[in-house]
Amino acid sequence: MGSSVFNIGVSGLAAAQAGLLTTGHNISNASTPGFNRQQIVQSTNTPQFTGAGYFGQGTNVQTVQRIYNQFLASQTLSAQTRLSELNAYADQIRQVDGLLADSSAGLSTALNDFFRGVHEVAANPASIPARQSMLSMAQALVGRFQSVDNRLNEIRDGVDTQLASTVADINSYTTQIAALNQRIILAQAAGPGQPANDLLDQRDQLIAQLNQQVRVTTLTESDGSLSVFVGNGQAVVVGAQSYGLATMQSGEDASRMTVGITLASGGTAALPEAMLTGGTLGGLLAFRRESLDTAQNALGRIALGLAETFNAQHRLGQDLTGALGGNFFTAPAPQVITPNNPPNGGTAAIGVAVASAANLTTSDYRLTANGGGNYTLVRLSDNTTVFSATALPQTVDGLTISLASGAANAGDSFLIQPTRAAAHDIAVALTDARSIAAAAPIRTAASNGNSGTGAISAGSVNAPPPVNANLTQTVTITFNNPPTTFDVVGTGTGNPAGVAYTAGGSISYNGWTVEIGGTPAAGDVFTISANSAGVADNRNALLLAGLQTGKTLAGGTASYQSAYAQIVSDVGNKTREIQVTATAQESVVKQAEEAQQSLSGVNLDEEAANLLRYQQAYQASGKMIEIADKLFNTLLELGR
Repeated sequence: MGSSVFNIGVSGLAAAQAGLLTTGHNISNASTPGFNRQQIVQSTNTPQFTGAGYFGQGTNVQTVQRIYNQFLASQTLSAQTRLSELNAYADQIRQVDGLLADSSAGLSTALNDFFRGVHEVAANPASIPARQSMLSMAQALVGRFQSVDNRLNEIRDGVDTQLASTVADINSYTTQIAALNQRIILAQAAGPGQPANDLLDQRDQLIAQLNQQVRVTTLTESDGSLSVFVGNGQAVVVGAQSYGLATMQSGEDASRMTVGITLASGGTAALPEAMLTGGTLGGLLAFRRESLDTAQNALGRIALGLAETFNAQHRLGQDLTGALGGNFFTAPAPQVITPNNPPNGGTAAIGVAVASAANLTTSDYRLTANGGGNYTLVRLSDNTTVFSATALPQTVDGLTISLASGAANAGDSFLIQPTRAAAHDIAVALTDARSIAAAAPIRTAASNGNSGTGAISAGSVNAPPPVNANLTQTVTITFNNPPTTFDVVGTGTGNPAGVAYTAGGSISYNGWTVEIGGTPAAGDVFTISANSAGVADNRNALLLAGLQTGKTLAGGTASYQSAYAQIVSDVGNKTREIQVTATAQESVVKQAEEAQQSLSGVNLDEEAANLLRYQQAYQASGKMIEIADKLFNTLLELGR
């Protein structure tokens, strides 16, 4: 009996000591990041059977366990990776927002200044200083386009730098996790069924840090190791082996940096960007894909739309030398990029030209060869198939896409970027102020001998004229008897005769349109001729100035200024959305962490109470041993 009492006391003493050790460990690690408090798990020893029943044999400590809840931990990880993503996105988009909204660095002021120069030419078409000022304002506008685009490219380069840095951090974490997996496997194999609590905490902390770089999922293996996956299930840690990420050129666009996975067999395979979500990496990729690309394309659309529409009207005018107008701006050409990894198997070269500036979008496109001369075009902004299994050429979204040369193999693809580089590539084509086509190339007149009340308008040049040389021809419109019809006579062929007269109706011929109102008399003659002395003519300059407020973009719904204002608004709204969402997400993270810490965190007041409890248990067990010792001695004395 004395032996049993002694053994029970010793078991209680050992259990109390284990409790004191565990409590002390908790207290000393109260501020250690990622530490989960621990507690001992006790159970009773097997009781001893006697005739009087089962007598207890004390206690034993089965294990030391972490107070850990997988559900709460997963909630915290999910909240943290989303917050890191939003913060990375917000840091980048604030730069774009500040750039575009800045009145001195943005585009609005330069556009206003340029069209002020156009209005000055319209007010003083013969003034060389006014014309030179217009050219200077045009150069300043082009410089502003290029400056904004260069800054956007600097932000893009900054994203690439941060991608490389983030990938390096990810690889560091995965290497450490793999090493801890190996230590945990060995530690838990040495003590079967006993968890390596501190090592598990260290690994979970590394998982949390990795998760702030990119969203990860984990799977606990039977040997205690943890497999870690990113994206759509791509393993970066399996057991003691890690597979690093790497930055690499996009196979579709060599100028674009993307992220790949290092293969066990060597080499690197690109990962789909849309699959890499969460964390800093996901935020950077989402910003570039959703905001930076769109903003740069939208800026390019304004540049390309301005060049195309201004040139089209300028070509309908006449300069100071009497020549028809040429291109005022050098219109940027849409880009067609062929893949480099793997390269196309065919020899096809794709040509893309602007058919309608008004119908241009801010999207990029992917053209894929189906074989047999047929192609499929996908608009990447909304992943919509624009046309499928169709032969080229095709005109869609303001673009004419054609096969320039060669032939494509099935599966060959082409990335079409209609506006991405337009803001960088726009330039002023004119160098001589006299070449500004402020005048209209035609002049109208009524014969002095007319007896009716008919009046002819100043006329306008159609867009585009069929043959520019026709504009220099003198054409007469003569009313018949009775004056309900008229004949048109020019130097060309196909002069219409007996044309029914409608007062105020349009008459189009040789690339121009006029209107004759009133009541002409029989024999009345009206002439349309070349504007041989049009140095003070401002008719085309007024039409050029009118483009400032004309709805020339976005399907005829936006002017240059309103299109730019829409970019500023979209970026500003997105910036505000990200900031508000990030603020709300901070609350989510705080709540998740509080819920986790309420279970797993160290409460010093609770641990202090445990110290007293285990101290009392230790003292009580020691007293039991003391009593057992006295009983044993008493028995020895009785036996003498």
